[in-house]
Amino acid sequence: MNLFLSLFDIVTYILFVFALSYYLATTLQWYNYSFLRILTKHHKSIWHIYYFVVPLVMYAGLSMFYHGMLFYGYFYLMYLPLLFLWYKSLDKKLVWTQRIKRLFAFILLFIILSVCLCVFVFHTHIYALVPLILGFLCANVCESLLFRIYAKKAHNKLQQLQNLKIIAITGSYGKTSIKNFIAQILQQQFSVYATPRSVNTYKGLVADINQNINATHEIYVAEAGARQVGDIKEIAELLQHHYAVIGKIGHAHIEYFKNIETTTKTKFELLYSTRLTHVFVQKDNSYANALPPQFEANMKKIVAYPPKLKDIESTLEKTSFSLELDSIFVSFTCKILGRFNIDNIAVAIMIAKTLGMDINALQKAVAKLTPIPHRLQRIDTAQKVIIDDSFNGNLEGMSEAIRLASLHNGRKIIVTPGLVEHDEASNIELAQKIDKVFDIAIITGDLNAKILDTHITTPQKIILKDKTKLEEVLAEGGKQNDLVLFANDAPSYI
Repeated sequence: MNLFLSLFDIVTYILFVFALSYYLATTLQWYNYSFLRILTKHHKSIWHIYYFVVPLVMYAGLSMFYHGMLFYGYFYLMYLPLLFLWYKSLDKKLVWTQRIKRLFAFILLFIILSVCLCVFVFHTHIYALVPLILGFLCANVCESLLFRIYAKKAHNKLQQLQNLKIIAITGSYGKTSIKNFIAQILQQQFSVYATPRSVNTYKGLVADINQNINATHEIYVAEAGARQVGDIKEIAELLQHHYAVIGKIGHAHIEYFKNIETTTKTKFELLYSTRLTHVFVQKDNSYANALPPQFEANMKKIVAYPPKLKDIESTLEKTSFSLELDSIFVSFTCKILGRFNIDNIAVAIMIAKTLGMDINALQKAVAKLTPIPHRLQRIDTAQKVIIDDSFNGNLEGMSEAIRLASLHNGRKIIVTPGLVEHDEASNIELAQKIDKVFDIAIITGDLNAKILDTHITTPQKIILKDKTKLEEVLAEGGKQNDLVLFANDAPSYI
């Protein structure tokens, strides 16, 4: 009896292809559907061997022997259980978007065709890679065609909304905070819509514009991120924004840009808008050397921020400062934590003032600012003070979080994977800062465990490779009045 003539063989084949597809689709979703990035940027590339390469080799090598029994044993007793455990360990599982559903529909179609042709027509071996390759290829072609339609629709929509003022924000870090502060302040007087969460790619903005922007909105606040030269240019050409904010430029994502000059050049692509009237650039930034001729005039629209500051106070309870506006110092107080957030709030104030908000309204709006979830967010429980800074992944921000933690009277615990997409020197500097402040350092994940373990010497250290055990560790080792700082939070695939 031919190996692939039985129903059991066909079911096994279908499960096998879907298992491979699930792994591949999950990793692609993490890395913005780029095969190049999952091959070159994945921090746990050994997973590709365990969950994709080895299964294919075993399928090709074992299926022909003993009527496939060796492969069945491997697949059902080893591969599927391991893949299930891998799935359970993930804190960022596959999201079943319409794109993913279309992908699996294509794969299912080619599985059915493969089974019908190979089993019932040619009576030959079924090749697992055929539906996988054809499914992903057709899905990519389909997505490309659909996206062209969506992008054109988004462009036309913005062109039709002539009264909509658009504010675009970029920078190495702080983009999301600036966006949220601008939106919170302006919404006291205008109908404002801001991109949700950390949506900041060209594709993400296209979807956001099509789904969420409407004629009732007066202001659209958009975040622009980049992984390579040209990414922000593409976003600027779509938005054709009126206001631009270039936040602090630093070494975040340096592995993509290689040097600070390329990073700066990419961030200044935000000036590639023909409707630009105001540009706000963080005062410590260097400027791009040159812009295309049609945008050179935009360099003259740059205003450095923040203006002069005085009376700065940044504690675990509040932040207050005085900001010079029209040659007069104006005082502001808010519940937002972090000295660096003064710069972010300052540029939000400057934009709001440019759009017509008066000083009294600005002071009230700043006082109402609410912390952005997972960014220096203070949470008081019955037993502990928690500083949730898990979405902050840069050295400057983490250093400020450590400074704030040092103000606490009591034991201090830090939970961190270190810095992701940063160089070794930055992680060593972070370790030295941790060493001076904390009583317990819980290091999560493998990525920076060796560096941090080597350079953190004073606190008690706990290396925690499985984050699911974190709550148990904190419960066992925690005491009344502890401060726990969650500094950065890399997903389990990092």
